Amino acid sequence: MDGGLGQPFHIETPEGNIAWALNSELYNHQKLRDTALAGVDLHSKSDSAVPGYLYQKYGDTNELWNSLDGIFACVIYDERTGYFCAARDPIGICSMYWGRGEDGSIWFASELKAIQTRCQHFEIFPPGHVYRSSTGKVERWFKPNWLDLNYIPDTPVDLPVLKQSFIDAVVKRLMSDAPLAILLSGGLDSSLVASVAVRHIKESPNAFDKDHKLHTFSIGIAGSPDLQAARKVADFLGTNHHEFTFTVEQGIDALYDLIYHIESYEQVRAAVPMYLLSQRIKAMGEKVVLSGEGADEIFGGYLYFHKAPNREEYHRECVRLVARLHQWDVLRANKAPFAFGLETRVPFLDKNFLQVSMNIDPADKMPNLKEKPDGVHPKLEKYILRKAFDDPDKPYLPDSVLFRQKEQFSDGVGYDWVDGLKEHAERVVTDEMWAARAERFPEHTPRTREYYLLRSIFVDHFPHPDALATVPKGLSIACSTEEALSWDPDWANMHEISGRAIKTVHTSGSNFNLKGAAANGLALANGV
Repeated sequence: MDGGLGQPFHIETPEGNIAWALNSELYNHQKLRDTALAGVDLHSKSDSAVPGYLYQKYGDTNELWNSLDGIFACVIYDERTGYFCAARDPIGICSMYWGRGEDGSIWFASELKAIQTRCQHFEIFPPGHVYRSSTGKVERWFKPNWLDLNYIPDTPVDLPVLKQSFIDAVVKRLMSDAPLAILLSGGLDSSLVASVAVRHIKESPNAFDKDHKLHTFSIGIAGSPDLQAARKVADFLGTNHHEFTFTVEQGIDALYDLIYHIESYEQVRAAVPMYLLSQRIKAMGEKVVLSGEGADEIFGGYLYFHKAPNREEYHRECVRLVARLHQWDVLRANKAPFAFGLETRVPFLDKNFLQVSMNIDPADKMPNLKEKPDGVHPKLEKYILRKAFDDPDKPYLPDSVLFRQKEQFSDGVGYDWVDGLKEHAERVVTDEMWAARAERFPEHTPRTREYYLLRSIFVDHFPHPDALATVPKGLSIACSTEEALSWDPDWANMHEISGRAIKTVHTSGSNFNLKGAAANGLALANGV
């Protein structure tokens, strides 16, 4: 754990100290001070001080970790008994790894690079789990009903409840002692975050500055769909909007450093623009940003969900996506900005909002472009989220944005970026290198030259054999899980994360080239 900001915290007792270190943002820390820790002098105003005092008073229990509303990766050591424990937030928004040294020592870190030279073996510490030295086991403390794949909710959507739970999730994340901004792509998710923040900031008791306009930031290739849409949203909301462009060459130049920071060769297409934008945001003095990750996984916002065979499989796919976010979008949203010390907050992954949204009957979430439930708008992906904020008298967003088709971030910043990255890989990965790919990468052999390039950079940074196991594997169509490929026979043995791969749904899909997405026999045998 990072030892900055006065960490580790400690409590001195005659029998020995209690010490703890963590990365955290606990939105209910004041409530816990006033209730569970009433009368206790914490000697610090930091939200990170709370877990150690809770441990001192109540011990290490699942109730302790469930009482925390926010994000965290935490280790507590009790010198009095030699006991220690480590825990990670429910979805894994704070990154965390753990491993064992040759001498049997146990290591915990928020970054892979911090332990790869110190541990004989290491792996991802799973979200929603706690390690207890008394048992030597990692146990799940976060146990919501919706995580069970055998549970299919049947509660009809309540739009006012859905709306209010999301407003609450945004408002609590406006708590800040530093300037706060919003990443605005112009898509539905980030636009709703921005709109709710602008409209409801005065409801936050601890917002940094309630009386000035919020700053929004967007990035893209010049003329990209996201830049145009973000400008429209910012004008509508009246934010101080900052627009940046990047070139394919700048994106390619950032690859080496980016992969070092995100510690993965997945999510690179979307991580590059986020990384470049974060650098500019931090240079302008902002320290915290709100972002829109999570909605697509919760509601089935990716275009391949149009092919879901039934409500049961639709819901299971949402659960799979949410449960694996710590290796995908959440990893990118956390680590790319943090390369510049910029903290990202993601309201859609609020614990209470998840409990509401993941218990909605999946039939209400399923898109059907042939239906117009309100008589006006086709039942697009994330339709119920759109309708929850469809207020004609006091609109949260322009209708053209509220009902805009899903555009994945790596596509929305400009199709030239995705296509340019592929073309660059075709140039730099020579025929000789490609022919010998199985010899260089016998495990999970890359199936495209783009992946060969990214994997090569990853291995250069993280040569330890356990590093590869921290990167997710498997085929995907338009950001699906591998399990969902069974929904359409045409997707068999296919790997292309762009939303344009769903040609029958995406408005630009008819011109998208799927060349290289289907595996040859060699790549199929290795499963990447």
